[in-house]
Amino acid sequence: MHIVKHKNYTLVNTEETNFELFLKEFQKHYTSINKNHLIINISSKNNFSDENILLFLIYSELQNKNGKSFVVVSDEANIDNFPEDFNIVPTELEALDIIEMEDIQRDLGFL
Repeated sequence: MHIVKHKNYTLVNTEETNFELFLKEFQKHYTSINKNHLIINISSKNNFSDENILLFLIYSELQNKNGKSFVVVSDEANIDNFPEDFNIVPTELEALDIIEMEDIQRDLGFL
């Protein structure tokens, strides 16, 4: 796992090919990275299943409760297999757009 902290978000890039190892690493670091918006970038070489990615739903809910966004980037996931309020997009640029839109919604009192 490779963590890159930016001004208002933290990017987590997967390096592990085993989902369980990645999830353990993520859980270990979560409390040190959850103060900013989070983008989890899952490379297509990882072959993580939609069921694996759904395990991040709890972190998405935690981030939302704390007024922060949680976005998964995966160009292989079937978006129809995820709840509507779970942010999953095919590119990092779209993840940044989601964060910006959710910040605006929070400012307007919608989230």
